[in-house]
Amino acid sequence: MAAEDAVALKTKGNDAFRHMDWPTAVEYYTKAIELNDQEPSFYTNRAQANMKLEAYGYAIADATKAIEIDPFFTKAYYRRAVANTSILRHHDAIHDWKVVVRKNPADKLAKSQYEACQKMVKRDAFLKAIEIADAPPASEGLDLESMVVDEAYDGVRLKDEMTQEFVDDMIERFKNGKKLHRKYVFQIILAVKKIVYDEPTMVETHVKPENKLTVCGDTHGQYFDLLNIFRLNGFPSETHGYLFNGDFVDRGSWSTEVVLLLYAYKWLHPSNFFLNRGNHETDDMNRMYGFEGECKAKYNERVFKVFSESFSALPLATLVGDKYLTLHGGLFSDDAISLDDIRKLNRHLQRQPGQEGLMMEMLWTDPQIEPGRGPSKRGVGLQFGPDVTKRFCEKNGLEAVIRSHEVRMEGYEVEHDGRCITVFSAPRYCDSTENKGAYINIESDYKLQFNKFDAVPHPDIKPMAYANNGMSSMMGM
Repeated sequence: MAAEDAVALKTKGNDAFRHMDWPTAVEYYTKAIELNDQEPSFYTNRAQANMKLEAYGYAIADATKAIEIDPFFTKAYYRRAVANTSILRHHDAIHDWKVVVRKNPADKLAKSQYEACQKMVKRDAFLKAIEIADAPPASEGLDLESMVVDEAYDGVRLKDEMTQEFVDDMIERFKNGKKLHRKYVFQIILAVKKIVYDEPTMVETHVKPENKLTVCGDTHGQYFDLLNIFRLNGFPSETHGYLFNGDFVDRGSWSTEVVLLLYAYKWLHPSNFFLNRGNHETDDMNRMYGFEGECKAKYNERVFKVFSESFSALPLATLVGDKYLTLHGGLFSDDAISLDDIRKLNRHLQRQPGQEGLMMEMLWTDPQIEPGRGPSKRGVGLQFGPDVTKRFCEKNGLEAVIRSHEVRMEGYEVEHDGRCITVFSAPRYCDSTENKGAYINIESDYKLQFNKFDAVPHPDIKPMAYANNGMSSMMGM
């Protein structure tokens, strides 16, 4: 009887999965496993749902359990290979791809993934071999003066300063599928790189009377949803500031449009428009999840490299009104870390976050329900419980930590007794999750005003259209 009930729960999980309700699917598969923990398909189904939630560490654990139960269950090797590939563990993934291809030699998709993974392993080794700490920046030697914007260019001209007229024209150009002239792209990136480089690692800002600050989470290349935020909530101005909390790029196929518009606003309103770095403003993620390919397709490789330099210059956190620490990922492996440690961190000594340390934790960690700390469900970073958040807030005189980094079905979630708030601003994420987006308005009273919004239509270009490594087909996009 228990076995039949377990299958019924699995069926309910499959229904939830078809309706893109990944958390409910995970819940039903978990209940099925509780009734029958020796059925490998329950684990591989839960692994697939967890991957949709970007819980790749959990997916790897489930696939491994399925292999322990049935070493001949090919789907488990496939799931584990996809999960490891997703977190850039190509060396681990390649062994499982090899097993899948050996067991299913006629599977063309698996064969192409195996070949792509081999290329990634070789490329990783090549990049490591040629890595030079003091390599000249891609922006060095860029002669903007010699770049001529010809007469045929039909957009507003950009001179030495950003203008509202240029921003308005840019918005319409991007809506209509047009690009900026490459000279203007370089000009915007270089101007913003200089502005953000000179900002502290933790920017500190206050909301003046009659002013407003809007905090947004991940936007992930969803340009038309970004415009919808501005349409619903007001466009940036001298009295209406915005803070975008990382992950502007990757996955969505308008990443250049999103980041160029955000950069243009940063240049136009440098002291009232804020950008925190996310874990996707990094080279390895950009290579895997589409931004590098998009830059090459729409502009050229040098544009990507100059963007990469600007991402490395971005602040890692913003302290709002001495009350809300806003950063992309979350809190730390050590209770001793304080706001002063963030202030003192010289981010310019470390271009990429790496696998450990303060920068990695600020970009990658997640909250958990259980007290204490635990291994990351993503397979990167760690998780922190409500007691960790409570101690950090009390020690540093904070009301709460505002972070992003994770889909929330309602667009935001208040956790850890109100001290940990997640905000995510990419509704219907990757066209495959039925989540809302959200943003938070903060006025001079520092009360958090939560706003939810739905996705809007966009032109028929699929997510990760520019990812050239097969990730989109692997992830079912």
